[in-house]
Amino acid sequence: MGDDLNDDYAAAGFRGTLEWGDRPAVIVVDVCRAYVDPESMLYAGVEDAVASAARLVSAARVAGVPVVFTRVEYQPDGSDGGLFFRKVPALASFVRGNPLGDFLDDPRPVDGDVVVTKQYASAFFGTSLASTLTAMGADTTVIFGLSTSGCVRATALDALQHGFTPFVVADACGDRHPSPHEANLFDLQSKYAEVIGEAEALARLAG
Repeated sequence: MGDDLNDDYAAAGFRGTLEWGDRPAVIVVDVCRAYVDPESMLYAGVEDAVASAARLVSAARVAGVPVVFTRVEYQPDGSDGGLFFRKVPALASFVRGNPLGDFLDDPRPVDGDVVVTKQYASAFFGTSLASTLTAMGADTTVIFGLSTSGCVRATALDALQHGFTPFVVADACGDRHPSPHEANLFDLQSKYAEVIGEAEALARLAG
C-alpha cells in the first residue's frame, strides 16, 4: 500500500497504536496440510509463511510463551458448519478423518500446547479460547497462520473485541493471492491490530 493511502487513513483518524503487554500468548491459526498439499483445492503456495510460523513457535517455546494451535473439523455431513460450510465448499477438506486437516510436521502441537478445534473463521467463535487466555493471564496475542483474509483476520478482530491486544505477524501469514493478503494486513493495521514482521516478533518474544 502506498504512502498516500497510509497518510489518508492516518489523517482520517485511523492507524493508532496498540501496546505490547506483559503476558503474550501465541495463536497459530489453521496451519495444516490443506494449504501446502498441491493436490488440495485449498493449496495456496504458502510454504514461506509456514516456515516463518515454525520459527515463531520454536522461539515462543524457548521463551516460555504459551502456544495455542487452532484446527478446523466438521461432522461428516458438515451439519456443525452451518452457513459457513454451505458458503465455502472447500471446507469439506476439514471433515473429520480427512488428512488435509492434519497438522504439519513443523509447526505442530507438543505436550503443553493448547489445541482449539473450531468450525468457523474466528478461533474465538463458539470455543473456549477467550476463557483459556484469561486463565493463562494473557494480555497480548501474537497471531499468524492461514489464511490472512479469512481465519487470521477473524481471529485478530475477535482478539481485539475480547480485550487481548492482537499483534499479527505478516511474514507468517499467507493467502491464495498477494492482493487479499496485503489488503487485509493493511485493514488490520489501520483498525484492529498491530501488524509486525517476523524479526520484530522474534525480538519481542525473546524479550
